[in-house]
Amino acid sequence: MTLRPAAFLDRDGTLIEDAHYLADPAKVRVIPGAFESLRVLQGALIPPVVVTNQSGIAQGLVTPSQYEAIRAKVETLFRDNGTPLAASYHCPHHPSVSGYCECRKPNTGMYQEAAATLQLRLDRSLYVGDRRRDVEPSLTLGGFGVLVPSNDTPEADVIWAEAHAQAADSLGEAVHRYLAWLSDQPA
Repeated sequence: MTLRPAAFLDRDGTLIEDAHYLADPAKVRVIPGAFESLRVLQGALIPPVVVTNQSGIAQGLVTPSQYEAIRAKVETLFRDNGTPLAASYHCPHHPSVSGYCECRKPNTGMYQEAAATLQLRLDRSLYVGDRRRDVEPSLTLGGFGVLVPSNDTPEADVIWAEAHAQAADSLGEAVHRYLAWLSDQPA
């Protein structure tokens, strides 16, 4: 069986505006250009997979059912715009509440689970988000990491990305750079 690459996308600050512990589906706002970027991935047969830390669950700021309502809203918005998400994974933990876990980014538990479930090739995948922790797994697993800064991205994360991965002005730019990189990789 041939494994395929995927695009691992952070949710808050990358696909939708980061509303900080979002609990109301009515407040979901898709970031401009996200649908178009996923259409480009779709055309390249690269499945988009959401990987998101949701520490608000462990902290009692968001209930599991509120998280599920947001997840369902995001999936519906992308599906209805012709860019369905292949899967969505989340880490509900916070180190100060739950202790250490393998799923909280930059750890690789969610990526490993997605790879096993969806038969993905991690070393040829895209890792993109607005924080260092979203991009860092590309260094551990291989693949192509791109930081797309949001208003909440610390400057230190941008400096880190410029030194260790890549930084781009938009998700669309990140996708185009990734596809160019992927075309240069040996099969």
